[in-house]
Amino acid sequence: MKKITLVFLFFTFSLFAQNSDTSCDILLKINKLLQQEHFSPKPVNDSLSAYLFDELFDKLDPSRSIFLKSQVDTLSKKYRLNLDDLILKRNCSFVTAIKNEYRKALLRNRSIFEKFNHEALNFDIKDTIRFKQKDFDFHLQANNVEKALNKKIRYEVLSDVAEKSKNLDSLKLNFNSMSLNSKKDIIDNELCKINFLLSDEKSFEDNVFNIFCNYFDPHTNYFSNDTKSSFVSTLSKEKLSLGLDVSLNEKNEIIVEEIDPNGPAFKTGKIKKGDQIIAVSNQKETLEVSCSSLESIATLMSSELNTNITLTIKRNSGKSFKVNIEKQVLKDQENTVYSFIIDKDIKIGYIKIPSFYTNFEGGNSKGCAQDVAKETLKLMKDNIKGLVLDLTDNGGGSMEEAVKLAGLFIDYGPISIVADNKRQLSVINDPYRGVIYKGPIVIIINGNSASASEFCASIMQDYNRALLIGSTSLGKATMQTIVPLEKDDDQHFVKLTISKFYRITGKSHQAVGVIPDVQIPTIYQDIFQKESDFPTALKNESLNTRIRFTPYVTNTFIESLAEKSRERVAQSPFFNSIIALNSKIDTILKKSKFEIPMTLAAVFDSQKSINDLSEEINNFKTDDLNLDVSNSEYNKSLLEMYPSLIEYNKMQLDNLKSNHYLNEAIAIIADYKTLKQNKTN
Repeated sequence: MKKITLVFLFFTFSLFAQNSDTSCDILLKINKLLQQEHFSPKPVNDSLSAYLFDELFDKLDPSRSIFLKSQVDTLSKKYRLNLDDLILKRNCSFVTAIKNEYRKALLRNRSIFEKFNHEALNFDIKDTIRFKQKDFDFHLQANNVEKALNKKIRYEVLSDVAEKSKNLDSLKLNFNSMSLNSKKDIIDNELCKINFLLSDEKSFEDNVFNIFCNYFDPHTNYFSNDTKSSFVSTLSKEKLSLGLDVSLNEKNEIIVEEIDPNGPAFKTGKIKKGDQIIAVSNQKETLEVSCSSLESIATLMSSELNTNITLTIKRNSGKSFKVNIEKQVLKDQENTVYSFIIDKDIKIGYIKIPSFYTNFEGGNSKGCAQDVAKETLKLMKDNIKGLVLDLTDNGGGSMEEAVKLAGLFIDYGPISIVADNKRQLSVINDPYRGVIYKGPIVIIINGNSASASEFCASIMQDYNRALLIGSTSLGKATMQTIVPLEKDDDQHFVKLTISKFYRITGKSHQAVGVIPDVQIPTIYQDIFQKESDFPTALKNESLNTRIRFTPYVTNTFIESLAEKSRERVAQSPFFNSIIALNSKIDTILKKSKFEIPMTLAAVFDSQKSINDLSEEINNFKTDDLNLDVSNSEYNKSLLEMYPSLIEYNKMQLDNLKSNHYLNEAIAIIADYKTLKQNKTN
């Protein structure tokens, strides 16, 4: 199961036209703000126009099953290279024109799906279905729509039936009855999605605004008040919460995975682990899970503006029921720093840093750096001989917290160079003199380590303060801030890129990522989305700098440690198994295109290969390292005071016992001690 993550570049569309003058007003205000404050402003020209047009249609119709080719061609001829001129002339009538064509296409498809409800599907037609990984041109012809949608439904029925059993003969025997049930569910779901799009009151314009912002760079976004609230909540360890975690199952159903015993969901006494959430309401709007985008559902559930949420729950095959929950402020355990002691011939400390959260209200020092300092002091009381900082899957957060955290381990000196939109350079210095911990450090990163986590890791690497292991990070070396469109505007905001940071060597990891000293394979590493995958990502550049700094150890010493580690990794059966598994994943996911016959057997075989690989990944067995993992003495006393944390603490602890990356980090620290001792002798 995979956790639903909050993504804020969401795309839901309203078919109710906002006044085009208002749309243009907002676009012009966005443009004025970006031209003045963005790190690398771009002119409003044909390039922007083409990007805005193409991206809008990609989001409206990613599967190319809604718009006719003739519709897109007509609109393209009229608008694709003219949106810039129209916006500057305050003529945003193109928004209404595109909406009307979209509505027309949705109504046509709805009529066809309703017709299918009363007709039998012919699965004896000899046909093939083609899949392409990349975007493809609009191709739907007016005289071919019904045939194309019929093929779409037939494939989805075959796919649904194929998932219901691992025995193909049994599926063939019961295909007629099973296909009828699948057909009804699939068509009902298609109609539900269309009706949602036709009645959705969320602003179509918001999507236009956001794409306009994305043209400047992928991290510049438009926020409504609601989405701003949701975004800010992800950067805090304490927030208004329902007190439950959800996940997606293989059918993209939202399932309750965990319930916080201290939270409001638990206190209702009505929700259980494993329940399915089928609808979410904030008392103003209700989103059906099967019809709505996961992003819009996540935003509705997480926005701190929505303090009262009603969930419609379904348990097993029983009737659905509603549960009203009033949010309360809770500590987000998954977004909070935690630590453990690992004892394997040498005692080391481990600190997991899930994000660079901060306290936006100010004044109570509840940020990530403060928490890391506290955990480090706890571990030092237990006489650790080394420290591992885990930044895997850390998507960033507050740059101020990243500066403070690096300062905990670096003595006073320069840690980064920042360039603003005037290309004025300034040096960020360590805010603290001295270090909180002097021993050896290993940092673990992966392809999901981004922004502030890359910033921190790169500083530690340049100073030779830590050895970095894992896989290359995302490659985001820019900083953003959230500002209102105008001084007193509390409804429209832009998160915009205001500066770019460089390493003290003058180099940048923008678009290339932080490359660890020891590359260690991780599952999916070749398909993690990278900064360079975004078409509007800022380019990599270097500076000519003469900033002086004093590394903690020599490059030769670091390379000696890295070489020993590389030899172990190369000989590791576990890491070699990951390489083999990634090769299988690449074979399936990186196919540019493939096609299969539209038969139950062919669809069954195709899905079986994917399901087998998925099962292999889910059941990928780590060697039982049986690392001796325990809580620091201080944290043991905390657990006695707060017994509700024991279960979550045990889960964290158990996950580390077979962590091969941690195991290699321990070996590196042991090598560090040995090399240092030999050098001293």
